[in-house]
Parts: sequence; C-alpha cells; structure tokens
Amino acid sequence: MRTRPDRWLVITARVPSEELRDAVTEGLLALGGTAVEDRGSDLITYLPADDYDASSFAEALGRFVGSAVPVDARVEADADWSERWKAGLAPRRIGKSIVVAPTWTTPQLQPGDVLVTIDPEMAFGTGEHATTRSALRLIERVMTPGASVLDVGTGSAVLAIAAARLGAEFVLAVENDPDAVINARDNIARNHAEEVVELDLATVDEAYCTEFGERFDLIVANVLSGVIRPLLPDFRRVLKPDGRAIIGGILVSEADTMQQAAEASGFTVLSTEVEEEWWTALLGRADRKGASSRETGR
Repeated sequence: MRTRPDRWLVITARVPSEELRDAVTEGLLALGGTAVEDRGSDLITYLPADDYDASSFAEALGRFVGSAVPVDARVEADADWSERWKAGLAPRRIGKSIVVAPTWTTPQLQPGDVLVTIDPEMAFGTGEHATTRSALRLIERVMTPGASVLDVGTGSAVLAIAAARLGAEFVLAVENDPDAVINARDNIARNHAEEVVELDLATVDEAYCTEFGERFDLIVANVLSGVIRPLLPDFRRVLKPDGRAIIGGILVSEADTMQQAAEASGFTVLSTEVEEEWWTALLGRADRKGASSRETGR
C-alpha cells in the first residue's frame, strides 16, 4: 500500500476549449493525478510533490492532449488541503431517499432514508459533483430488488454502495486505479456492503466483457464520454433484454453525439437528466418491448 505524501503538487489546468476537456481530464489522470476536480474552465488535480516537476508535467500534458495547456502549479502540505476540503463537505440528500454523508458528519435521517457513508479521497465521489447526483437519482428510480449491477469506474464506490442499499443482490464494481480501489474497499466495508459488492481492479473493455452473457439488470458508467463511447456495444451485449444502462460524465455539448452513438449500438434513450453543464442518460435496449416509449425524467 502506498503511503500518503507529506506534500502535494496542486495542478490547475485551464481547458483550452470544450472540445479538449475530455482529453485534458484523461491526460491529468494518465500522468498520475489522483482525481480531477471540475471548476468550470479549470481542472484541478493533486500529485505527490516529490515525484513530479511542474514544468515537465505541463510539457507532458501538452503532448498528451496534442495542444498547449496553460498550467499553474503550487505545493501544499498534506495537512493544509486535506482538512480544508473536509470542512466543506456536509451530508447531502439526493433524490427522494438517498443521503450521502462523510463519516465525520451526523446526517439528519427520515424514515425510509438510504444512508451511504463515504470517506472520499480529495472530495471525489461524494455527491458534490452534478454527474454523481444525476446517476444516483437514476439508480434510485430504476433499481429493483434482487438486481445484478455493473458499476464501471467505481471510484469511491458511492454508486455501487447506493445500488446495494437500494436492494441490488449483486454489484460488480470495477476500477483500474489502484489508489481508488483502496478507497472504494474502505467505503464498501464501512457501509457493510461486502456481501453484495464485489470490487475488481481491472479495466472494462471488450475482452473483460466477453466473460459475461446477458447478465446485468443495470449498468452504471459515470466516467468520461471518451471512455463510454467505445464500450456501448459491449454494454449492450452484457445487459439483460429488459435491463437499463446509466451513462454520465458527459457534457451537454456532447449529448447529441453520445445519443447517436448509443442508438447505433442498439440502445434507445429512455430519459435524461441535465444538471449544470452535465448530461446523464438512462438507456434501454432498443429491442426490448416498449423501448420506443420515453420515460419521464425528474
């Protein structure tokens, strides 16, 4: 297990254009960023300060994106930022009954509430991001008792845990970042969801999906459009005929392209959610009975 650094290099990358947002996000993660915080035109990530040089990082990011990316960098002590982001997090009600809360808070619960207790790394996967909230609302809407769920890019495991708490019988939560898996495993344990949620350190691709038949009632992929788009045919193959897929992490400006890709892969868009600049869609297999009827969003 990796030890926590004493100092962090805080990288703020200015997105040159909306068309390059996904590429900049992917570049920050590919070059070692722990998570990416979206602040409009700025994307922020943290790296161990002793392992990276700011100028060389900016050059590497530019090569990855294929275009110069303005980068600001500063070094912060671990204690400085870790306590600051914790202070800004509070329990959040999402949808009708889901309450997401860090362990250091005391949420006010109502009868029938579903509590998901999350200690995130760097405020990632807490329900503070619009795409996480939209995905949780859609999970709450379509979850049926005994469902089998695939969570692609589970991160903090907030979506997987919510699915388990809402009645899923089995959740396969897949993540390719070893550090995120450590955080996810801790969160799954503190929510006593180990008997339902199976955590897998792996990359979901065509080869990974070949071991499944039409196994899943629900697929959740709240990642990046560039990750989701090539996986849509594989999602279609592992989804049961009456199953659903929730795709998120997609900018509103990408919605038309993603809907076309989904339809070309054998899906129909049943409903959508838009919050801030983010678009999240609920998909069904186009060959299912009644697939042409659109489900009403919230």
